[in-house]
Amino acid sequence: MRLFAAVLPPRAVGDELALLVEELRALPGADELRWTGRPGWHYTLAFMGEVDEALLPDLSERLARAAHRTQPFPLRVHGGGRFGRRALWAGAAGGLDDMRLIAERADAAARRAGVSMDEHRRYQAHLTLARSRVDRDLRPFVAELERFKSSRWEVTELHLVRSNLPVSGVPGEGPRYETVGSWPLGGRR
Repeated sequence: MRLFAAVLPPRAVGDELALLVEELRALPGADELRWTGRPGWHYTLAFMGEVDEALLPDLSERLARAAHRTQPFPLRVHGGGRFGRRALWAGAAGGLDDMRLIAERADAAARRAGVSMDEHRRYQAHLTLARSRVDRDLRPFVAELERFKSSRWEVTELHLVRSNLPVSGVPGEGPRYETVGSWPLGGRR
């Protein structure tokens, strides 16, 4: 199964972001981008890729410990940027040091559980909004994102999410996401 650890924005913040995305989709060239749907809006903490189901119990236990050792922290969707000329994302503000810490802990938990992780990279909090198969000028979209600031919320859970890749062959179909496990931060119930 294809897994990643994530922070999920609450519904109200998703509503705010949806209004912005509606504006972005009205910009020239927006129809040439593949927009992620609301179910796909998340901040990936540690991408694990294909994980053997036999590792899931140990991985879950280790992620629970990582969550327990991390205190809740404030966050908001804020600004945005691009990766090259093919990916558009919304950024984050608030407890970014705490977010980096939980990302490192989730990565370490996966490694210790026997998940073969890619090389370690410096964590950059981002929520992917759109992608393109070819280079595009994403600067007008980034300019609109720069003014965006969602309501603040308290991150209180670490989520393990399964990504089910599309199998229908329908153009534009994206992955489906399903939460496999969630653990309270700081030992909260």
